[in-house]
Amino acid sequence: MPPLTDTHCHLDLERFDPDRDQVLARAWETGLQRILIPALDIPSCHRVLRLAEQEARLFAAVGVHPNSATTWNANTLDALRKLAAHLKVVAIGEIGLDYYWNHAPHDLQKRVLRAQLDLAAELGLPVVLHNRDSSADLIPILTAWQAELAAAGHPLAQRPGVFHSWSAGAAEAEKVLAAGFYIGITGPVTFKNAPALQSLVASLPLSRLLIETDSPFLSPHPYRGKRNEPARVKRVAEKIAELQHIPLEQVARQTTRNAARLFGW
Repeated sequence: MPPLTDTHCHLDLERFDPDRDQVLARAWETGLQRILIPALDIPSCHRVLRLAEQEARLFAAVGVHPNSATTWNANTLDALRKLAAHLKVVAIGEIGLDYYWNHAPHDLQKRVLRAQLDLAAELGLPVVLHNRDSSADLIPILTAWQAELAAAGHPLAQRPGVFHSWSAGAAEAEKVLAAGFYIGITGPVTFKNAPALQSLVASLPLSRLLIETDSPFLSPHPYRGKRNEPARVKRVAEKIAELQHIPLEQVARQTTRNAARLFGW
């Protein structure tokens, strides 16, 4: 089996409580070597760290999701700083902007994002980015942040982070790739009604792609609509291989190397 890495799996969510051990067993059988579990708020930071402590192949990202921005308070930044000191924390995330659900005012989302970008720079940790209907604001913020890192000679400028579950277009992809970011590909690339995404993925450099499930969400075809799980990251890798006309083993090995470079594991 080729080596695989799921760089975005919400394994701490309660939908996995009944059978988490079996879900992980299936993942390892499929050839997964690493799974990154991103947090959504402070309570989930604690959950993902507990999971990462129990299994050598599990790693954590800590952060406050834009849809949880209203939970941010005067103590949150210090709490994240302490959590990020854990040896299994390899990124700040899941952070970003979400203008689809509008669970928090846009200006608050931006303030929370900027605070966490500053923390990432302080700690030298890459960021795991959420972007939903917010490219016009998010991409300029992130490209400017990366440019500031580069101007300061900060090593993080060479591996600033990943735009998780890419859904924007080719022009946006060109901008984030130019700024050194990786692009995460999830189950929708396998959907029959996703020709634009498939066309884009066919043209993206494999050296800058990560594969993800976003479990328990975004299950790939033919499991669409069912609970997703990390073993199905192989379906994403298979689709990329098909679109780029290259062997599955090449996709698996390169995306695994990409994840290792980004997250330093």
